[in-house]
Amino acid sequence: MIAVSALGAGAWGVSDLDARIAAHPPRPQPAPGQAAPEEVTYRSGPYTLKGRLYKPQGKGPFPAILWNHGSEKTPGPQPELAAFYNGKGFVLFTPMRHGHGGQPGDYIVDLNNQLFEKFKDNEEEAFRRMVPFHDVYNKDVAAAMEWLKAQPFVDKNRIIITGVSYGGIQTLVSAEKGMGARGFVSFAPAAMSWKMVPLRERLLEAIANAKAPIFLLQAANDYSTGPVEVLGAAIEKKGAPNRARLYPAFGPMDNHQMGHGSFATWNIGTEIWGPDVLAFIDTVFRSR
Repeated sequence: MIAVSALGAGAWGVSDLDARIAAHPPRPQPAPGQAAPEEVTYRSGPYTLKGRLYKPQGKGPFPAILWNHGSEKTPGPQPELAAFYNGKGFVLFTPMRHGHGGQPGDYIVDLNNQLFEKFKDNEEEAFRRMVPFHDVYNKDVAAAMEWLKAQPFVDKNRIIITGVSYGGIQTLVSAEKGMGARGFVSFAPAAMSWKMVPLRERLLEAIANAKAPIFLLQAANDYSTGPVEVLGAAIEKKGAPNRARLYPAFGPMDNHQMGHGSFATWNIGTEIWGPDVLAFIDTVFRSR
């Protein structure tokens, strides 16, 4: 049975939380005095790709978080996630996959749209052919992980892979492959594409073959709660510390994007899910 979280927003009541969410800028913003991320590059097959690196104070080596962005064509910076993780002593690395952010290669949504056009009378065939794209783009995640592990300020034995939406899908595919990560935190994987049955099947396969524990989480006003209900059930069946959690709506119930991406990336969201994610990370770090 998937747990439904209490509000988890500290001292704020529901009305106060709603007001703070409504007043939040549309995109995450740097905290006062927060340093800009370091722009770095990493190599993935034929591509030289970009990423943003946020480091805490000190020399390290630090534990690290690798964050997988969603399907957006131009992934933005994540200063509020950085403030949260840096404040807890983690490096945050946000690599971009090929075809995103003006980088070389095909943009995955363009490839999907080409399949929809080619199989306009057979949506299920289009869905089936889209699923392997996630393994293709996962090569970039593996390459980013290798780059991160090679950095002298990173403790390569204490890395977590996480992400939202398409990045949540990438997180689960990465879990199947291990990549040396100690755990995987997947926000709303496939919530916007839940009707794609072949994708559900691929993610269930990845969960079954996962090399390290998984925490899947999403808010009740996401595009679909199918991921936590179906994938989450498969994750919890594996036993602790694997877990899944459905949180109350983040903002208006009919604002699905707010419950999807904003919940995962805003500083207000970190106040809600942060304690659970940190507890999960602490558990998996202590597991060996």
